[in-house]
Amino acid sequence: MSESTIQEFSKPEALRAAARSRTYETFAHLFEYPDVEFWEDIRNGTLVTALRAVLGGVDPSLAERANWDALADAGSESDDLAIEFTRLFDVGGGGPPCPLYGGLYGGARMKTMEEAVRFYNHFGLTLAESPRELPDHITTQLEFMHFLAFREAQAVESGEDPGSFQRAQRDFVSRHPGRWVRSLRMRMEKHEPMPFFLEIVSRLEDFLAHDQSHLVALAGPVPKGSATSHPRTTPN
Repeated sequence: MSESTIQEFSKPEALRAAARSRTYETFAHLFEYPDVEFWEDIRNGTLVTALRAVLGGVDPSLAERANWDALADAGSESDDLAIEFTRLFDVGGGGPPCPLYGGLYGGARMKTMEEAVRFYNHFGLTLAESPRELPDHITTQLEFMHFLAFREAQAVESGEDPGSFQRAQRDFVSRHPGRWVRSLRMRMEKHEPMPFFLEIVSRLEDFLAHDQSHLVALAGPVPKGSATSHPRTTPN
């Protein structure tokens, strides 16, 4: 979501939802395979500037807790990040040591993926076939939260009820990225990762915890069992 898109909102509640949407979008980009352009964006400060802006736009304390030196360290060679990304997230004898698939944290991956797909389908979204997206991948889940928060902002700005989008975000983040990103960070710590990747995951973990609290304040606590079969979009 571009800055010009955010400027279409004027109500404080809509601006906050739009800022959160932009933060999810930024984090989704940070978990893509790091090509040379990505490496250059870190070296020239573009990435640090963007992440600092979106985190600060949600809550200044989120930006204050970041290790910006780690996030500015892309390695000395243009393929350092790509090699490390592959080592952590893409390869391994029994799978990668630190998978980016939420269904691999908890022992019920098929159930996790089916549940995520029900959320996506409920809001008219389908996964791309080429390149094939998997419903439990971190980028897919973060992009879905980006979509829901943006729809919340649109609803607030137009005077419509944003409740269905708020409740879906509350349920989805607690059942999916908010449930397993901490485990990802703990696994990474055991594999001596480049500080850049560990800090990205740590910042995401911090943001998700903050956002879960915000969503509970908006929509109330997550009803027991509400997200295990379908997204809860009706009033509590």
